[in-house]
Amino acid sequence: MKVLMNNELIDRKEAKVDIDDRGYQFGDGIYEVIRVYQSKMFTLKQHLDRLYHSAEKIDLTIPYSQAKLTTMLEELISVNHLATGTVYLQFSRGTQTPRNHIYKADLTANLVSYTTEKVRDPKEFRKGIATITVFDERWFHCDIKSLNLLGNLMATNQAAKSGAEEGIFYRSSEEVTECSHSNVSIIKDGILITHPADCLILNGITRQTILKVAKQHNIPVEERPFSLAELKTADEVFISSVSKEITAVAKVDDVVIGNGEIGPICEKLLTYYAEEIENDCGIKLKE
Repeated sequence: MKVLMNNELIDRKEAKVDIDDRGYQFGDGIYEVIRVYQSKMFTLKQHLDRLYHSAEKIDLTIPYSQAKLTTMLEELISVNHLATGTVYLQFSRGTQTPRNHIYKADLTANLVSYTTEKVRDPKEFRKGIATITVFDERWFHCDIKSLNLLGNLMATNQAAKSGAEEGIFYRSSEEVTECSHSNVSIIKDGILITHPADCLILNGITRQTILKVAKQHNIPVEERPFSLAELKTADEVFISSVSKEITAVAKVDDVVIGNGEIGPICEKLLTYYAEEIENDCGIKLKE
């Protein structure tokens, strides 16, 4: 497998990061994960826009134009013969010696990017997963897709130890935010409700696409905080992410949601989302 290191494609075994790279030392960097269907990157522009916005928020300069970065990622997909999977890319602020909390203004950001194979399996989206609620102790810049994921990892592993697949964060009993590695939305009385895209959540590209297709198909949408009580009494609950697409939630803590299976509106959204993939990538998905 080839890995993209800065502007060079090299064998994975040759890929090395300097110990003084600020991404390694401080988590000083940003990343994106882009879904690939039949060798086509889905919602590429939205991902790159968010990447560059995250960079701007942490005063990091990406040394490539979006057009150049697109070409580099397409070459990576091609050389690795990736059909269905993901592209991971991250920029650290650069290598700085000696180690210093204060970053130099003239650093050149380091790029690392690689591909992984991941089959699309709609059955996994429909079966309904178990989740737990976790108090959100993270910082107030969740809108930046940074390399600092320790709080998310701790919540994910807490969920795994409880036999669940995802942890749903809440800041208070009145405000559910997002999940440890996805967004969360509820359906109540036919209305799709999801936390607004502020500093408390990452504005997921999948989330954005769901809201787009919901509005196109006249599904009412409310972007507002919702409570733990609303979460547990919702008609339907689903999580969304690049890899999970739209995945039904069957259980929150000890509470079964609906009948424990994917609900009718969630099912519709999954269909609309698949159509959006086909339109954006110019392909026909295989069920």
